[in-house]
Amino acid sequence: MEIPFTKMHGLGNDFVVVDNQSLEFRLTKPSVQKIADRRRGIGFDQLLTIEPARRNGDLFLDIKNPDGTSAEACGNGTRCVASLIMSKRQANTLRIETVGGLLICERTKTGDVTVDMGEPSTEWHEIPLAREANTRDLVLENMPHQIFTCVNMGNPHAVLFSENCELFELEKIGPKIECHEMFPDKINVEVATVENKNKVRVRVWERGAGQTAACGSGACAVLVAAASRGLTNRKADIVLDGGTLIIEWKDNNRVSMTGPTEISFNGHFSL
Repeated sequence: MEIPFTKMHGLGNDFVVVDNQSLEFRLTKPSVQKIADRRRGIGFDQLLTIEPARRNGDLFLDIKNPDGTSAEACGNGTRCVASLIMSKRQANTLRIETVGGLLICERTKTGDVTVDMGEPSTEWHEIPLAREANTRDLVLENMPHQIFTCVNMGNPHAVLFSENCELFELEKIGPKIECHEMFPDKINVEVATVENKNKVRVRVWERGAGQTAACGSGACAVLVAAASRGLTNRKADIVLDGGTLIIEWKDNNRVSMTGPTEISFNGHFSL
């Protein structure tokens, strides 16, 4: 069976988008892993499958990591799918359902896409952690000199503030944090350096994907963690390896993310 797809990216955070609103096929874990192979397949940070809405949205978005595991939310991926579908429907708004909740998307006057990522969760059982602990100042066993701030933005994040995130050995330490026993569902990792009240430099290690050029929900988690500590304003530029997202933690406790999207190419793969 030949399946059409669109390859997209948001700041280099890349996705394979497939439309399965007719529910004609099912992607198994081995199929996802095969498509994810950047040498023998297509390659992606997340595989995004568009399905019929299950509640009150316009569609449901199923999200898979390269290892075949599921993700609850994906901010940059949501922006990409929203841009694609809004263009097809000639619309400026779209409601996308995910496991992590309903995400409201809007096209800006400049052509970027803004996503309302919802309210952040910071209670220990909402992250979740393996046991009760202070999520604002979390110290992990075997990492006594590093203090993490944990935020759930539809998926779990551990944010570490560093004087120079460029020097942090993310490739070496990222997987250790991701798979730490304190995080029963594993966790996404962001290492951040606050440059000023309106700008934060961030590097990302994504759960199930490894180091990526950008992570939308991670950028939101960083802004919430930084603003709650008084390190930044409630609106700031989050500068990732792939580019900049504008994140705002609004007075109603909801977090919005704005940034560009781009189609790389279209194609087909065999299932």
